[in-house]
Amino acid sequence: MSGPHVAVVGGGLAGISAALACADAGASVTVVEVRPRLGGAVYSFRRDDLWLDNGQHVFLRCCTAYRSLLARLGSEPDTILQPRLEIPVLSPGGEVSWLRRSRAPAPLHLGAALARYRHLSPRQRAAAARAALALSRVQPADPALDRGTFGEWLAQHGQAPETVAALWDLIALPTLNLRAGEASAALGAFVFQEGLLRHADAGDIGWAGAPLSAVHGWPAERTLQEAGVEVRLGWRAQRVAATRGRLEVEAANGGGLDADAVIVAVPHQRVAGLLPDGAIPAPERLAALGTSPIVNLHVVYDRRVTDLPFAAGVRSPVQYLLARGHVPGRPRSGRAATGTAHRRPRPGPGRGLDRHRLAGHDGGSRAQRPRGGPRGAGRRRRAGDGGRRGGRMTSAAGKRMRRCA
Repeated sequence: MSGPHVAVVGGGLAGISAALACADAGASVTVVEVRPRLGGAVYSFRRDDLWLDNGQHVFLRCCTAYRSLLARLGSEPDTILQPRLEIPVLSPGGEVSWLRRSRAPAPLHLGAALARYRHLSPRQRAAAARAALALSRVQPADPALDRGTFGEWLAQHGQAPETVAALWDLIALPTLNLRAGEASAALGAFVFQEGLLRHADAGDIGWAGAPLSAVHGWPAERTLQEAGVEVRLGWRAQRVAATRGRLEVEAANGGGLDADAVIVAVPHQRVAGLLPDGAIPAPERLAALGTSPIVNLHVVYDRRVTDLPFAAGVRSPVQYLLARGHVPGRPRSGRAATGTAHRRPRPGPGRGLDRHRLAGHDGGSRAQRPRGGPRGAGRRRRAGDGGRRGGRMTSAAGKRMRRCA
């Protein structure tokens, strides 16, 4: 390509999207990723004869940018997207209550579901309906709204702690990675308006029907190669240096990569150490960001334990459960389920901010691909082979999924 050369540091979903956008605009693009795979936090790893995902990821119909990326990767057919929002909500003792949207226009589409929601009393349901109507009228961009928590806003609008836990946190936790009492009121308003209150079908839930790596990382290798993007795996960027109007991404083990522009798409903890001095104002503020870990428990049963494809939980440490069906390599009776729970957020040294990143175990370095997955065909650039160009990485097929914010 004759266009400018763009280096993308980080091969997660943000880096993949940025690389494809730059290539579409005519740039010559190189992606460098420290891991031996693409996909960032959205990946799968193998334990014995099981393929496990690094956390169960879900998305909503309103996540149009994410769904467009899946379409570009050819993974969208491998996702499961509800034709209509339908969430079974379980409580200890086995009581099930459903949150289903009707065919009515928004915000009336949730009225019948709220009226029948047995995890709240009739008075709590009425108060929740009034709060939802009030929430639909606030302006998320109002700076005053961002100075308080979403939980504080809900309390000011008549929501008791029991109501917040049994209703509002069902959406706040999987979208904000925080409970309402810890999240920004502005972000909470944005999520509920965009996901539930403005368009009736916006909150329909989707999830992966295949290992996360088969939905994201593996097809991304093929798609990037088809777009003319060079991918260097196992390549750790140490620093971005600016000299004489040019940029160089320096490798940790020597060598480097010259570029006209650099896009840094890595976890916030690494950004300040990568960028040249003066690249962003007050880089120390990045250290104030905390993390909100998600704990996933994978359980294999010797029989079917539920007919529900997924469910939410209230008054339980398990917030969501997904039944994964038959497990390859097990007897036909073997069924897998994944339970998800959030741990307390870990704030940074400064004031804990509200945009948090998923933390999880990286087992990808020992992962093998399941039968039918891509087998790396072609050659890959090795870590530390300097700034030489050419030698595109190739790969083959894959599969699908994930969320909005």
